[in-house]
Amino acid sequence: MKKICVIGSLNMDLVVNVDEMPKKGQTLIGSKFREIPGGKGGNQAVAASRLGGDVCMIGKVGNDGFGESLLKQLKADKINTDYVQVEEGPSGVALITVDQNAENSIVVSPGANFKLTKDDIDKCIDGIKESNTVVIQLETPIDTIKYALEKSKELGKFTILNPAPAVMLSDDIIKNVDLLTPNETELEILSGISIKDEDDIKKAANIMMEKGVKQLIVTLGSKGSLYLDKDNMKFIKSYKVEAIDTTAAGDTYTGALSVAFSQNKSVEETMDFASKAGALSVTKVGAQTSIPNLYDIDNYKF
Repeated sequence: MKKICVIGSLNMDLVVNVDEMPKKGQTLIGSKFREIPGGKGGNQAVAASRLGGDVCMIGKVGNDGFGESLLKQLKADKINTDYVQVEEGPSGVALITVDQNAENSIVVSPGANFKLTKDDIDKCIDGIKESNTVVIQLETPIDTIKYALEKSKELGKFTILNPAPAVMLSDDIIKNVDLLTPNETELEILSGISIKDEDDIKKAANIMMEKGVKQLIVTLGSKGSLYLDKDNMKFIKSYKVEAIDTTAAGDTYTGALSVAFSQNKSVEETMDFASKAGALSVTKVGAQTSIPNLYDIDNYKF
């Protein structure tokens, strides 16, 4: 089986439910509180592993209780944690307030995630060497992301960049991306094209391909997803489910893509598989608590 290396963030999500969002200076009594493992890197690694991938993780946690819990969850999901380093100080946390309309407010403290350096990539280079596919997001320092992509391409790896949270990226980063997986907003920020329809997506995708990206899969929310390369365009409809919480849906989708591509599935099969995984994730609450496994997908009546 081809191996997948995920490089990215590991956060503990601290989630509290309230009837309504607090106003400036206001103190509210919340209801349910949960500690849920998250972080885009961790979510994508967990998704890939639960969906049949052979996964290792490169990242950092702090030497605190949250770091212990995050590592424990990765190991429970059969992810190789040899390249997850423990840093002096706090782990990354996300403070999430959710109101009765499922609207949320999120503050992220990156903690150890922002201490991932180029030297750390060199220390963990065996994780990349041993893998066929490298998956990266944007919740670690940009210089480290740029370096990790450069090293991955030097080693001949298939690189997937999920450009979230969305920021402008230099051409030196984009040129080392084989598969880019933005949503419409992220593609708009990356390309500078205002996206209103499919033609705008094509124009934006062409700009990214001129910069070196080989393939794009643009997620369109409840509408589905669109694959583009220099010669082809394919649309896959989404699966209709009763959505409860969209947290980690995009991460689940990206993790599923990495698995399907590593199994040499066709583009259509890959996108359909990822669409099923992403759809199932919104039927449950939380980040890693919502990510399905192969049994869930095989036995759900879509």
